[in-house]
Order: sequence, then structure tokens, then C-alpha cells
Amino acid sequence: MTSPDSPVQQKTRELCQVIIAHPQFPAIRQRIDAFQANDDVVKQYQWLNEQGMKLQEKQQAGTPLSDTEAEDFEKKRETFLVNPVATGFLDAQEEIQEIRKSVNQHVTKTFELGRLPVEEDFQASSCGSGCNCH
Repeated sequence: MTSPDSPVQQKTRELCQVIIAHPQFPAIRQRIDAFQANDDVVKQYQWLNEQGMKLQEKQQAGTPLSDTEAEDFEKKRETFLVNPVATGFLDAQEEIQEIRKSVNQHVTKTFELGRLPVEEDFQASSCGSGCNCH
């Protein structure tokens, strides 16, 4: 099933082509490209990720954060979030994640059921009203 010329791989390539051909795809790519082309915003994003992990590790270790650490992080986060290139990138990432989630859910459900899932199959696996887990 995983050889390059297998039907599964052919259909996977077709799925990728459908995604690329979707009218929203160019806008998603454009926002990602704009982000990647802006070194300052990329550096801010990297700093926020790294610092966020450090602060989280510190909290998990039971070490309280200083007011300065928390304030500095929050100021830089707010500066990042008012930048349209940054928010465009974050929105694009969220849209990509939703596509991945949908594709993964369908493939996973196919393996679970041994057949092509229908909408009711996804509703049946929901753990309750508004949980959004299906």
C-alpha cells in the first residue's frame, strides 16, 4: 500500500492536489510566505515559543515566575499579536490544522470501521454536546 505507484499513494497525491486547488489555499500560502519573509516577525515568534516553554517548565518545576518575566513575555506577546503578518500566519496555521484534523479523522475512522465512514459515524464518536471531539 505504501509503494510510490500504489493506489493509496496515487489517491493521496490526488487529495494533495485537491487541497492545493482549493480556492482558499493560495491565501493560506500567501500568509505563510509573508510570515517567513519577515525576519523580525519570525524571530519574535521563535522567542515567544522558546520563552513560553522556559516559563512553562519553570512553573511545572514549582518555581514562581517573577513579575518582570511575566510582564516581559506578555508585552512581547501583545506586540506580536498586533502585527497583521503574525496574526495572518497564526490564522493560516489554524486553518491548516483543521484540514489535517479532518483528513486524519476520516482516515482513522476508516481503519476503525473497516469501511468508508458516514457523517453519523463521526457523531456517534462524539463524547457529548459541544465537546467538538469528533
